[in-house]
Amino acid sequence: MAQKSEIAMKRHRRCHMEIAVTEHSNLSTTKRTESSARHPLRLGIILMFFLVFSVSPALSTPDIPEKDDNLDIKIGQMIMVGFRGLTVDHQSSVIQDIRQRHIGGVILFDYDVPTKSPVRNIQSTAQLKALTSALQQAASIPLLVAIDEEGGKVNRLKESFGFPPSVSQQYLGSVNDINVTARYARRTAATLSGLGINLNCTPVVDLNTNPDNPVIGRLERSFSDKPDVVVRQASVMIEAFHECGILSAIKHFPGHGSSTKDTHEEFVDVTATWSPMELIPFEAVTKSGMCDLVMTAHTYNKTLDPQWPATLSPQTLSGILRDRFHYDGVIMSDDMQMKAIRSSYDLKTAVSMALLAGIDILVFANNSVYDEDIADCVLSIIRTLVADGSISRERIDQSYRRIMNLKKRLASVPSPRR
Repeated sequence: MAQKSEIAMKRHRRCHMEIAVTEHSNLSTTKRTESSARHPLRLGIILMFFLVFSVSPALSTPDIPEKDDNLDIKIGQMIMVGFRGLTVDHQSSVIQDIRQRHIGGVILFDYDVPTKSPVRNIQSTAQLKALTSALQQAASIPLLVAIDEEGGKVNRLKESFGFPPSVSQQYLGSVNDINVTARYARRTAATLSGLGINLNCTPVVDLNTNPDNPVIGRLERSFSDKPDVVVRQASVMIEAFHECGILSAIKHFPGHGSSTKDTHEEFVDVTATWSPMELIPFEAVTKSGMCDLVMTAHTYNKTLDPQWPATLSPQTLSGILRDRFHYDGVIMSDDMQMKAIRSSYDLKTAVSMALLAGIDILVFANNSVYDEDIADCVLSIIRTLVADGSISRERIDQSYRRIMNLKKRLASVPSPRR
């Protein structure tokens, strides 16, 4: 036990060193390092301060209730939403969702797709720190503050905002050097930790079986078409995140790499292109003991389920992920407002089937369409489904237990089994 604690302390020190270096780099970006250059001892003092005294927002010990019989609180914890605003106050819809509807998480973006506006949630380091702090202060149960910071083309923390440069997962997979991957991942994790963001929706563990895939291959989001490379690279990345107390979500189960279309834009059938090999990275990571969350794909695959796409499929999520892989962690959906779901199913059907399939966290990113009332609407739908017996109270309890167990780990994310 003492040896494990010592290892954990070394990892946290390494993370805080990275935070200090990252913040110093950010100061350079904004031309505030001139005085530090004249006084080289100052940087050393800053680094020592972070090593000894710094406590990242992502590593603070959450106040998690052991048991709660309030159904609305349990349902609320199963909802994650996107919102508009660089700042929030007591009148902001997201603050009302946090306080009144007890939503369990938020997801941040740098660009507002519905309005085609570059103003959404991210403008600068100081602004983003203040935003995440205000969101957490409004919550009675600590929030999952999520972002898609994959690197490369899927990158919310732009250099133009003063954040460190990033590289794509395809680049890391092509280099295939775990030290290079660890270095980039650690820098990302340290940046997120310092900003109060505690969940990164990455790594992508889809195989790059179709390089012309408009939403995976073309965007350089996959490490490789080889399962062993993907597993190795993803494992190193997750471990680096854990050093800084950052949770991760592997995606997009059961594999999106072979698709020829984009689930953001339409219903996507991968029956003819998907292969069982695409399950290998998901099985390896979920069985490794290091997996925090699994994010689903909205792809349809008649081989796995002749009726429902993966996010809504009991045969895919419960049958494969839960029963075959024995995964009992949190499953989160991809954005439920993507056209692959929204254009084919009404909201009640989509929510009901997602819960029956095994989804624990329903994500409504509010960034393909924007609905300020989506959290209240989904809460009401789930409450009705429980009342009429369509969804059992036990099913809600299962998800609440998984989410609470996950949030308890925010203060001490486990290292992988060796």
